[in-house]
Amino acid sequence: MGLEHMGSKDEQKQPYVGMWVTKDGYIRHELLPNGRYDESRGNRQSAYKGCYVIQGEHIEYVDDMGFTADGDFREDILYHAGMVLYRENANNQ
Repeated sequence: MGLEHMGSKDEQKQPYVGMWVTKDGYIRHELLPNGRYDESRGNRQSAYKGCYVIQGEHIEYVDDMGFTADGDFREDILYHAGMVLYRENANNQ
C-alpha cells in the first residue's frame, strides 16, 4: 500500500467514514474523511493514529509508528485484527 494514495479525494467519499466501536465500547476506532484514523482504547484517547486506505470492502492501515494492519467490512461490520467493530449508531440501538 502506498502512502501517496492515502487520504485522496476518492477515499474521502467512501461510505465507511465515522466511528466504529467494539460491542463493549472499549475500542473506539474513528475513520476520518481525510484518510486518517484515531483509535481510543478504554480511557486512553488517541492510543493509535495513522492513515488508512479502503479498496472495495478491504481496509489497510499504517499507524504513525509504521505498524501495518488490515481488515474487511462485511454487512456493515468491520472485522479488524481479531476484533469486531460496529458503527457507533448501530451499536447503541
